[in-house]
Amino acid sequence: MIAILGAGAFGTALAVALSANGPVTLWGRTIDWRDQNPRLPGVTLPDGVQVTDDLGGALGAGTVLLALPAQKLGTFLEEHAARLDGKSLVSTAKGIDLQRLNGPSALIAAACPRATVAVLTGPSFAADIARGLPTALTLACAEPTAAEALQQRLSAPVLRLYRTTDVKGAELGGALKNVVAIAAGTVIGAGLGDSARAAIITRGFAEMTRLAAHLGARPETLTGLSGLGDLTLTCTSDQSRNFRFGHALGAGQPFDASTTVEGAATARALVRLAARDGLDLPIAAMVARLAEGEVSVEKAMDHLLRRPLKEE
Repeated sequence: MIAILGAGAFGTALAVALSANGPVTLWGRTIDWRDQNPRLPGVTLPDGVQVTDDLGGALGAGTVLLALPAQKLGTFLEEHAARLDGKSLVSTAKGIDLQRLNGPSALIAAACPRATVAVLTGPSFAADIARGLPTALTLACAEPTAAEALQQRLSAPVLRLYRTTDVKGAELGGALKNVVAIAAGTVIGAGLGDSARAAIITRGFAEMTRLAAHLGARPETLTGLSGLGDLTLTCTSDQSRNFRFGHALGAGQPFDASTTVEGAATARALVRLAARDGLDLPIAAMVARLAEGEVSVEKAMDHLLRRPLKEE
């Protein structure tokens, strides 16, 4: 049996897709709905999805997908490590923990040393998956045999998984693209045009690749679904919460504070990483300052444009 912890839009969408293979338990801390998640209007849960707020019951599954926000994952793991350890744990979080400066796989490994650790990431919107639209994702696991087994278990008729052993690269692609998506949204919201967005995406991808290589990832992993694929999606669609957040910043408009924007916290984590390791991450630094209201859009763009000229 498969359990998904986190009954947000993405966790619910995965439950819908994976129920084609067999029963799925979907856990949420507070559940006030049964057949339709209000975050996915128009999507009725199949009979194969059991929705519950009983964590103990959900943890009876051998394979557990952790569909929790990146900034809440570490604390959740610490609280429930005893019941999670030894299982196959698959994180879908796309971010870097602000307190620990670690990605999901390191958080899982630290809390649950006997667990099989994997990351599921790539270009995907919850609404598309829930509606049965074809989606391809990356499944990263350092253990090849376990990766193959999980790939079979978590693939579905409309959900195609490609596997890699580069867990670090896969999770960094998913986390870092959110920061660039905020920058891209800011450019469009400020009316700076598609040419400026293309420049931000390209230079943002270069920044992503440099940082990933510095942290031990394989640069080529960033050219796959979990990096370039996800970057393309989130920088060009207003379905992306990070893009919408950036758009609101650029346009000087309010943004719903209850909406999780992983890229804002990740940008702040990257500023701390850059200071620790002596790295130059200009786009991440500007996104962090914009998100905190420390700099105007005009000054942020002026700062980036006035950086010293160099080779590409």
